[in-house]
Amino acid sequence: MTAPNARPAAGLTTVELTTTGTADGVATGAGTAAGTAAGTGPAPVSAAEAAGPAPEPVPEPAVEGPRFGGRPVHLRLLALAPVLAGEVMARLLDRLPAYHALPPEQLRGEVARQVERGIRAFVEVMRTGELPGEAELARIRESSARRADEGVPLESVVGAYHLGAQLCAARVLAEAAPADLPDIATAQDRLLGYLRVVSCAVAAGYVQERQAALGDEQVSRQALLSRLLEGGDPRAAADRAGIRLPARYLVLSLAVGPHPDESRPGVNRSVVARRKLRRLRAELERRTDGVPLAALAADGGPVLLPDDSPDPAPDRAALTDLVDRLARACGADLTAGAARAAPEEVADAARLAAGVRRVAEATGRGPGLHLLDDVLVEYQLSRPGPARDALAALLAPLVGRPELLATLRAFLACGLDRRRTATHLQVHPNTVDYRLRRTADLTGLDAVRGPDLLTLRAALAAHDTATALP
Repeated sequence: MTAPNARPAAGLTTVELTTTGTADGVATGAGTAAGTAAGTGPAPVSAAEAAGPAPEPVPEPAVEGPRFGGRPVHLRLLALAPVLAGEVMARLLDRLPAYHALPPEQLRGEVARQVERGIRAFVEVMRTGELPGEAELARIRESSARRADEGVPLESVVGAYHLGAQLCAARVLAEAAPADLPDIATAQDRLLGYLRVVSCAVAAGYVQERQAALGDEQVSRQALLSRLLEGGDPRAAADRAGIRLPARYLVLSLAVGPHPDESRPGVNRSVVARRKLRRLRAELERRTDGVPLAALAADGGPVLLPDDSPDPAPDRAALTDLVDRLARACGADLTAGAARAAPEEVADAARLAAGVRRVAEATGRGPGLHLLDDVLVEYQLSRPGPARDALAALLAPLVGRPELLATLRAFLACGLDRRRTATHLQVHPNTVDYRLRRTADLTGLDAVRGPDLLTLRAALAAHDTATALP
């Protein structure tokens, strides 16, 4: 007896099962009757014939899809597919504004076709329980790559598939009854599996396209930066990079100090340095209107910031704040020389900014922002020539006496105040007096005598820059 509500074996209908059984019975009965009528009985058979034909392989039972209200979910989705496609498109435009930016022709064509394919793929998952194959996932990756190229955000592309699956599930779940709870669990499991593999395919296609685009973008930006730093007309390079040239560039020459973790035992220094630079670049992007151009290594490099302000001179307060923020972001000391120039004059401005920074470092001015006005005398005296060499030679007797040079430098920096100088050097004021007298004896220049003071300042600047900038 057949159990109530039992389903026929996969691949055979109820009619086929009944017909096959009846035919076999009739054939067997006929063979028996014929043998009896002949009076001879059954014909002799071999052992192989007695064993009968080899049994047919039993087909695997088909995986049953979930049913709501007794109706297969996939059939319900197929019936609703045309309506669902329109509803999904409407929901995309309503919930994901990024799709509004796409041309109407593309929405009606390629995007609508991808929605229809997505619904069909979801129907197959509900019918068979098998997740989308490589061919379908490849199409999803290609579609996601096109959205990346068009500038649609990744969250919108992933969200489109989630919205579509959510809408399909909501339409069929409305027909489920409490008795369908096991089928609801099956449908939910297949839904989550579908979203998992589809989301991974979307992300993979999107990221691959963005990496390729960023590589091309970085190459074109570096080409523009090189053209600007070399001099000449940068307009063709800017067009290839898709960048509008500003009225002027603010040119920075950055020296980046080490991050504290770079000297920590057991820490990978290259990893720390990369993190430092990544934070520095990210802060530059956040604090800049337009596209900054930079060629930064672990110890610094040139940075060009677009500047369309009408002011003829750079805003010192804003620049100081920017350098301070960059230093905090990367967790290291920054020394910056700055200059301002039109795009075709960036090459000269870059050389000036680098020179200002090196002079500031050589004269012990410390981290922070430095403009040409801050080091006018020192910058001029840093230019190679016989005058610089002659001035530097005035302090040659002090080369072997670093404490005398340090005291002279501190005395000038402290405004000729011997007590402040002593506090700065953490020595007794009498020690300051003694060292200044020894300096005068060795050089013939007295720091407290007016005519010698200017010469000593110039000689110290020439000595520092000649040593640091040969």
